[in-house]
Amino acid sequence: MKISETLQFDHLVIGSGLAGLSSALHLAKTGRRVAVVTKRDISECNSRLAQGGVACVMDALDSFDEHVQDTLAAGAGLCDVGAVRAIVEAGPAAIREIISLGAKFTTRGELGHTDGSDEYDLGREGGHHKRRILHAGDITGAELERTVVEAVRATPNIEVFEYHVAIDLIVSSRLDIGGPNRCFGAYVLDAETGHIATFLAPSTTIACGGAGKVYLYTSNPDVACGSGVAMAYRAGAKIANMEFIQFHPTILHHPTIRSFLISEALRGEGAVLKCRDARGAEPVEFMQKYHPMKSLAPRDVVARAIDSEMKRTGEECVYLDIRHLDEVTLRRRFPNIFEKCLEAGINMAHDLIPVVPAAHFVCGGIKTDVNGASSIQGLYAVGESGCTGLHGANRLASNSLLEAMVVAKFSSDDIDAKYEFFKRSWPSNTEAAMKWMSGNATDSDEQVVIAHNWDEIRRFMWDYVGIYRTNKRLERAKNRIKLIRKEIEKYYWDFRVTADLVELRNIATVAELIIDCSLMRHESRGLHYNADYPYLDPELECVDTVIQRKF
Repeated sequence: MKISETLQFDHLVIGSGLAGLSSALHLAKTGRRVAVVTKRDISECNSRLAQGGVACVMDALDSFDEHVQDTLAAGAGLCDVGAVRAIVEAGPAAIREIISLGAKFTTRGELGHTDGSDEYDLGREGGHHKRRILHAGDITGAELERTVVEAVRATPNIEVFEYHVAIDLIVSSRLDIGGPNRCFGAYVLDAETGHIATFLAPSTTIACGGAGKVYLYTSNPDVACGSGVAMAYRAGAKIANMEFIQFHPTILHHPTIRSFLISEALRGEGAVLKCRDARGAEPVEFMQKYHPMKSLAPRDVVARAIDSEMKRTGEECVYLDIRHLDEVTLRRRFPNIFEKCLEAGINMAHDLIPVVPAAHFVCGGIKTDVNGASSIQGLYAVGESGCTGLHGANRLASNSLLEAMVVAKFSSDDIDAKYEFFKRSWPSNTEAAMKWMSGNATDSDEQVVIAHNWDEIRRFMWDYVGIYRTNKRLERAKNRIKLIRKEIEKYYWDFRVTADLVELRNIATVAELIIDCSLMRHESRGLHYNADYPYLDPELECVDTVIQRKF
């Protein structure tokens, strides 16, 4: 029986996206030792792929009240109003801070404008009534991630563990330690050596990003398996609103270029959605049939409209038309998208862009307050892993990067204020009980089980728990996931842990949470549409769907 080594820090961050690294930087300013655990390279995360930008009030013609109202409208009656206002109002300070670290946002002068050339170019996206999206060309996420990675690398009291996969949280409820459920850190697999270490810390932040890989088609990278939500659920944390999965309306439809997002910012610059009425006919606009804001409607409306038009016409995709802008302008404003489209044989200035919806963002997650504090003492969640109440039933475009930076600051301040309490309340003589023990597990002789179950989960989630749901489809998915989860758990206890097994276990847990939350909500609201409950129920306004594991 092999017992793991133990590493101790003042704080543990699991995940290396914008939210996680921002948390680490804020906490490191206090002089404490911070560990950052990330399953791949430090830069591989959802944050890096964000194209559009950061929603923030930066113009005298805009206001906090208007940003709040746009967020609430998109959230379809499920936002926490207090959290929305707190995060929106903290936006400008977060922008100033990331700029001070070296982030570069696009100015009007860089786009060829002569008026106010030193001012930031503010874009507009679906659901926004004002221009308030700061962007770095069309690679905003990459620019912000570059900035925080460089800052973390330059901070000596932050230690980064790349290619380390968190397996499970260490919590008192699973160790038979009395008192409130408390987090002590996590068990972490070194993916390169196969060794498992016990990472202990008075406080832990989950910043593992999204769960797009639970679905067959997604804009997310391979690391987005919902691991933070899955670990927190297994540890006994409250999980909220997992039925609200945002499908980005416009992913490039191409046989070899997969998961490439065509930013909503194109529609903010006047691109319109079109669909063929009959094969061979010129595509025509259709969004006027679905929403007054037409192609600038909120994402849930647009994604369902595209899905409906594709089913109605039998077409494999719809199209974005931005041919009203010339090639010079498009190359300046959307350099990365322009080049990727050229790679696919599409010149945006002259050709229609074929697009389809794909799983993009989880609006639910680990239920927290606005400071990122979960229902487990000492455990915080920031970024897409958390559910602060900002997004409600549907995320307003570009609010995610805003939340990542702001809640990272809020949570770090809260952890700092409670740090001495967390240290004092650490139970004595318990470290030995917290060590990982591998038991009698052996090396697997049937790796095909992982690949097969991974593929099956993603396919039935897409078919049965996607944009358009019914009770029958959800029950069918529930029956399948129950059987698969039992198989995975037996495999997990019989064989030694690998990175692939950890990720499979996590997507199975998250898939079941999405299914269960969907079955619990007997209405259609925001991103959750169930044809058996097609109407919004006023009595469910501001009512979260909450699931918690009982020990």
